[in-house]
Amino acid sequence: MRRFIQVVACLVALLMLLSGKVFAFENNLASESEGPPVEIAAKAALLMDASTGHVLIQYNEHERLYPASVTKVMTLLMVAEALESGKIALDEEIAASGAAASKGGSQVWLKEGEAMTVEELLKAVAIYSANDASVALAEAVAGSEEGFVKMMNDRAAELGMKNTAFYNCTGLDDTDLEHLTTAYDIALMSRELLKHESITVYSTIWMDSLRGGETELVNTNRLVRFYEGATGLKTGTTSKAGCCIAASAKRGETHLIAVVLGSGNSNDRFETAKRMLNWGFANYSTVMPRVDPALITPVRVLQGAEQWIQPVPPDAMPILVPKGCEGELQQSVELATDVQAPVEAGQALGRVLIMLEDEILGEYPLISPVSVPAATFIMTLRRLIAALAS
Repeated sequence: MRRFIQVVACLVALLMLLSGKVFAFENNLASESEGPPVEIAAKAALLMDASTGHVLIQYNEHERLYPASVTKVMTLLMVAEALESGKIALDEEIAASGAAASKGGSQVWLKEGEAMTVEELLKAVAIYSANDASVALAEAVAGSEEGFVKMMNDRAAELGMKNTAFYNCTGLDDTDLEHLTTAYDIALMSRELLKHESITVYSTIWMDSLRGGETELVNTNRLVRFYEGATGLKTGTTSKAGCCIAASAKRGETHLIAVVLGSGNSNDRFETAKRMLNWGFANYSTVMPRVDPALITPVRVLQGAEQWIQPVPPDAMPILVPKGCEGELQQSVELATDVQAPVEAGQALGRVLIMLEDEILGEYPLISPVSVPAATFIMTLRRLIAALAS
């Protein structure tokens, strides 16, 4: 009977997960709640799994709102990508322009012409949310803040952030009244930023300093110090936006992103983020299923220089499952009976399905590890002769 209850719980939980709705567990049985399963003290909120992109909690997630300095998630993403491409380097010194030095709000009080390394400016943004450092980095990457903002909007479009418009790299909204985004869009860019693991080196620093210790940096995100597994990411506060946060945390293999927009005070944003994260970690786990190689059989190559290809199983990929359902996952392999030459290396020959009962949680291609050219006339002739002689 207990086994039956566990299976029912897994099925109900899975259906809720796939439908994008939220649910709560009580005594291993799942029941749909009316609205979010935790208290949301904000205008909009969302909880997303960073590995798979599954949305676990949603509340006014597509409402366009002011993000304040949560904007800097995209600023940090642009800087991270510039670092990885070699466009800038951590030890490169940047002299602050007049435009950077004149930025108000949160700042490290750069003076025009003052030089700091990219790494120092990155710390100022990730830890202290410095607007002057953000502009200095934007100018280093794109030549001007305007050029950088165009890059931000282009990247937002690539990520599917359909309801976002950036007008600056800081989140200051005193003049840019259309600088708007959504909880869902912020989760998308936060998920992309977390792919750059080097950024969490900075976003998880609680205290640091610049100018040889003269300028103290204390992280604006108190979850970094007080929440187990916190990995970042960014707070934001203005009179228009209210108190906002994109908070991320990782426990075991499960990495979650909680976005809160428009809280009435700082404590509400942190507590709302914590409630969502706690709920996510309590109700979900991430597993890394490995494909059984015995299920993958060779595929025949028609008119190829080689007559058979052994498809390659994919690397382990994360799967998010409701707690208690980890042992219920099944694998199903679908392969082509044959494939016509020529075959390219990396060409899909089939797929592996990771399933919970009849629902698909993951789908990964099985590919050819090598290229197989078409058989020559001589090859074909020899095969024909061998077949007739056998």
